[in-house]
Amino acid sequence: MTPQGDAESKDVGPTAPDERIVSLDVLRGFAIFGILVVNIQDFGYPSAARLNPTQYGEFSGIELAIWLGSHIFFEQKFIALFSLMFGAGIVLFMQSKQSADRSASVLHYRRTFVLLLIGLVHAYVFWDGDILTIYALCGFIAVLFWEEEPKQLLGLGAVLIAIPTFLEISTAFSIGLSMTHEGWTATEAAIQSEIQALGGSWVEGFAVRRENAFRAQTVNFLSTSGWRYTGLMLWGMAAYKTGLLTNSWSRQSYRRLALGGAVVGFSFVGAGLVTVFQYDWAGGAGILSWGLNNAGALAIAPAYASLVMLYCKGRTSGPLITVFQAVGRTALSNYLFQTLVATTIFYGWGLGLFGQVDRVGQVGLILGIWLVQGTLSVLWLRRFEYGPVEWLWRRGTYGDWR
Repeated sequence: MTPQGDAESKDVGPTAPDERIVSLDVLRGFAIFGILVVNIQDFGYPSAARLNPTQYGEFSGIELAIWLGSHIFFEQKFIALFSLMFGAGIVLFMQSKQSADRSASVLHYRRTFVLLLIGLVHAYVFWDGDILTIYALCGFIAVLFWEEEPKQLLGLGAVLIAIPTFLEISTAFSIGLSMTHEGWTATEAAIQSEIQALGGSWVEGFAVRRENAFRAQTVNFLSTSGWRYTGLMLWGMAAYKTGLLTNSWSRQSYRRLALGGAVVGFSFVGAGLVTVFQYDWAGGAGILSWGLNNAGALAIAPAYASLVMLYCKGRTSGPLITVFQAVGRTALSNYLFQTLVATTIFYGWGLGLFGQVDRVGQVGLILGIWLVQGTLSVLWLRRFEYGPVEWLWRRGTYGDWR
């Protein structure tokens, strides 16, 4: 059976194209493109350089400018945006299955469990930066609140998000802004060991992926990501219910949110950058900068969503709409496609260029991947109703493999 449309019961079939919310798909595609700008650094550089870019590679001139652009406009902003979208997707799914033949809750948990399995394969076989496993774990919890009113969702989400944010910022001050911190720096030996492992065979790379992925799914999840992403999902539910993500607000309201979110969010990001440069990238200052950037992303993500909604006002077609909507409708496939292409370029089972492509080269790869996946997504949806991994996800959810 192919992903092409076939006769299915009403609880199995995908949302028909004419029933989809165009702006929601466009926003999801926008988020997928933006995530690659950050992820390419994890794909191609040692992990220490993600938090502390002075740890590896050139950090002046055009290389510094590229990093600043990525940090200011992309780092944590697009994953926050995508988390909002995931929360909105939970509400959309639950609402659409209320009259289905099977329990909406049962279908959600099956759907989330399938996503968990996909995420585990992604994390351990290909790339330890996987977010799908974390989303699945958060999704098991977030769905419990999907029927709450927007005010309750915003309040509870704020409490959950505040926990890791407070821990990050308080940690920075507790150790001192000018002090070093083992989580902020890596030895040259550790960096070279990672380069050798990921640039070597799949087995050598697996040792690194296994350790990093397990830490992300356990310690990091319990201390940071589980709280933050569950909270963002609840905010996404509220954003969907209030019409923010369905283009139901007025132009004036979207403009106000875009401006206000940008002013507040970029102020936090800027304060973090000033601090870390002032303290010459010391560990305490770096952790504070990271925490302030994370806080700023909470305001910038809705601002970005508002800008996309404004663009989509009165538009249902056009080159950008077509491409972003196609990528958004096949978001899971495109997320995994980015991993497949990037790991083939950087890891030892492919070209083995890990640690060898500077930030300028990474920008070129980003543009190339965007072009390829945008083109393929449009062409794919001319023949099929949904993406190949989306087809697998749906079949696993409904248990119908005919």
